[in-house]
Amino acid sequence: MKGNAQRGNQLAYGSFGIKTLEEKWITGRQIEAARQAVTRYMKREGQIWIRIFPDKPITKKPAEVRMGKGKGAPEGFVAPVTPGRMLIEAEGVPLHIAKEALRLAAQKFPVKTKFVVRRDFVE
Repeated sequence: MKGNAQRGNQLAYGSFGIKTLEEKWITGRQIEAARQAVTRYMKREGQIWIRIFPDKPITKKPAEVRMGKGKGAPEGFVAPVTPGRMLIEAEGVPLHIAKEALRLAAQKFPVKTKFVVRRDFVE
């Protein structure tokens, strides 16, 4: 995956967000873990938007199987992300709560991220 994100690289819904700085595959389990961390810290106040969806199937052959004999069985789904892609956005909570909640979410992802705030945000 070369290059930067061409779409999904601006805040579209919320006033706060986390943006990826690396390219990587993000699994559905990692996205769900991040979502739970954010909603738990925000105590179900405000609103969050998850801007990525794992729609790429990943296959894997079983252990100790010889080469050939076709493609392996689907193992799970991933969302490929490139630098600049917004992962999660939040709205309706104070800046310090959103910053900590999205920091907790960023720890669940296998990429380096950056916290971003809407330009016209006034606390």
